[in-house]
Amino acid sequence: MTRMIDIDPSESPRARFAYELRRHRLAARLTQKQLARRIGFSTSAVAMVETSKFRPSERFAELCDEAFGLDGVVTRLYAEVWPPPPPVPAHFRAWAVEERRATALRFWAPMLVPGMLQTENYARRVLSRLPGATEQEVEQRLSARMLRQAVLSRDDGPVITALIDEGVLHRPVGGPAVMREQLTHLVAMMRHPRVTVQIVPYGAEALSGLNGAYSIAEMRGNPYMVRVESQPWGRTLSERGLIADLVKGFDAIRADAYPQHLSIVMIEETMRGEWT
Repeated sequence: MTRMIDIDPSESPRARFAYELRRHRLAARLTQKQLARRIGFSTSAVAMVETSKFRPSERFAELCDEAFGLDGVVTRLYAEVWPPPPPVPAHFRAWAVEERRATALRFWAPMLVPGMLQTENYARRVLSRLPGATEQEVEQRLSARMLRQAVLSRDDGPVITALIDEGVLHRPVGGPAVMREQLTHLVAMMRHPRVTVQIVPYGAEALSGLNGAYSIAEMRGNPYMVRVESQPWGRTLSERGLIADLVKGFDAIRADAYPQHLSIVMIEETMRGEWT
């Protein structure tokens, strides 16, 4: 019998698929070579899927179900791990998928309210300022951004932690009415049981975050994917060393942030003093 490899299914969605595929193959008493012959793929392809080094196709999952005599078990797992991409720009699709799968999301936002917490009017203003964006493109992207926020209403939705620079509260995106609505929404979201928002004050150096915004996706306590914003488009990355550095940076920024109850006070004071 093939020896079970050392792979942690809680490390990431892809690792979970790899682990379950190998488990079902061993239960069916098949070697990698035998499975490969049955489904018409190479032995190396099966090996790479089982070591989480290669993303299979949906057809691969369907054929595995047939080979194992399972009623769609592997195919359903495939749909959970690699759901259809949401209607967002191509450069953002990989991250949008992770937002729907992650059990926790962390956002560092030095310039704008994170998209996951934006109101429709705030998001429309941000998207309308993209160079060359047509009205139709703005509305399409706006619809996709609002759709992303549906994870917040799911019973099994991710835990959200957002660190927002104080300057974001004063940046006049769309004018006083839009800002007032946005900050009111932000306070309301801070009362959500799975949402924590902390304001990083001007007085905090937060030097590790001055290079730009980024987001971290976690699966059961394990950070496994990051989104780094840059021009002209951001990047979605999975390099472990980079993820570790950004997690350390996030923790350093959070150490300088106000706790949530004081952050609410700051937001409400800004609304009354600046956006009324």
